[in-house]
Amino acid sequence: MNAPFSLASSTGPKNELIDMRPLALGKTMTLPPAPLPLARPVALRPRPASRARHGHRGLRAAAVSLCMAMATAVALAADTTPARQLERFAAEAGRPGQPEAGRAFFTRTHGGAWSCASCHGEQPTSRGRHASTGKAIDPLAPAANPSAFTDTTQVDKWFRRNCRDVLRRECSAGEKADVLAWLGSLR
Repeated sequence: MNAPFSLASSTGPKNELIDMRPLALGKTMTLPPAPLPLARPVALRPRPASRARHGHRGLRAAAVSLCMAMATAVALAADTTPARQLERFAAEAGRPGQPEAGRAFFTRTHGGAWSCASCHGEQPTSRGRHASTGKAIDPLAPAANPSAFTDTTQVDKWFRRNCRDVLRRECSAGEKADVLAWLGSLR
């Protein structure tokens, strides 16, 4: 299967071609390091007619591969559910999350100036506002915000960051399970 286009580098020899067929088949390809600056234009030029026969199939396959890669990236952004996050932290803690303990944890200041509720509000089913920047914060409760706690990387990042702001340490798995159990009980 021939690819309809070749890549011609504007910094290299004019006849330097990169075979695009492996990409159309879903294979990866290692390219030589790009010369600086990286923002140099790259020209696409059609192959000669004798080599472009059935080339539209390669372009279509490359477009499909690109769409699939983009869809995978979007799917990974929502890789879990709030219930699975709760299960994960409960398993780490060795006990189930306790909603009442989560409510108490969320509203207590823990010896500092802030609590979770300082930014997320006493009832995190509505929008909150960051205590120092004033930036609007989406509702934290999954019932009010279906995308809350659906990205494991973001959940870990925000628990780490916010626990350090409120507690001056990372939250334990039990504390996270308690907060998630309480947030999951809100309607």
